[in-house]
Amino acid sequence: MIHQTLLTLSLVAGSVFSAAAVAADAPPTRWQEHWFEHNQNLTRVFYDPNVAVYFDDDVDDSITWMNGYLSDVWRYTKKNYGAFGNDKRLFAVFHTGKYSGGHPSTYFDSSHDFRNVIDVGAGPWISGTGGDLDIVTHEVAHIVEGASKGVHGSPAFSIWRDSKWAEIFIYDVYKGLQMGDEAKRWRNQVLAQHDDFPRANTYWFRDWFYPIYKRHGGTGTLNNYFSLLSQCFTKNGNSYARDLNWGEFVHFWSGAAKYNLKAQATEAFGWSSEWDAQFKKAQTDFTCANTYPQ
Repeated sequence: MIHQTLLTLSLVAGSVFSAAAVAADAPPTRWQEHWFEHNQNLTRVFYDPNVAVYFDDDVDDSITWMNGYLSDVWRYTKKNYGAFGNDKRLFAVFHTGKYSGGHPSTYFDSSHDFRNVIDVGAGPWISGTGGDLDIVTHEVAHIVEGASKGVHGSPAFSIWRDSKWAEIFIYDVYKGLQMGDEAKRWRNQVLAQHDDFPRANTYWFRDWFYPIYKRHGGTGTLNNYFSLLSQCFTKNGNSYARDLNWGEFVHFWSGAAKYNLKAQATEAFGWSSEWDAQFKKAQTDFTCANTYPQ
């Protein structure tokens, strides 16, 4: 009887300690915005080990699709790209009727209290499909490019700008989460998109990212790119010191793919004597990315 009583007390104590640990780990129930023009007092509407979701007062609190979806996205992201700081959660902020578009912040940034954050508006977030999924996943893509492997910054942002990396990331996430209809919808949408950089009628997804992804390693190659950057590229402390030039960009993606992508780059973007000189110099300057035939 004494043994059974002690066992019962031990189990009860364990439950209390476990509950206390969960409570200590819980994200705050309220969060006052203090960035850009944002000034909403947000309410936490959901959290689990992967995500904390916050609404402003105008978001319909019956909407819940983002809870499971963003938890899955962040779990998938951490699985494939590693940890993003000590706080394991993604903080997702939703607005309705204000702050159109979205922005990210990372655990390196004081502006959003050193959290990995996506902040999106203007809603109303009713469908939980199509564009609703695209925008939140797009913002997660920026966290990946700006804070992978313990290094702050995106040296390729000046080359691929706001959305080109996000396009392949979104496609990979939909495929990785076995969202076949969304993956097909998104692929068809971005295959047809063209941009005016670095030249007119550049098809970034069709002629660069999708061929690399399909032929040279998929998700693993996307991750390899960030790994090689963190290992090789110029840093100042825990931040990248400068942007990539075009030759370096093609060199690091070739290293990630373990395949010389000069011909692919020429098809997608054109090629110049300046880029060629940069490419050859990158092979000398950043030898740890020389994992492809040259």
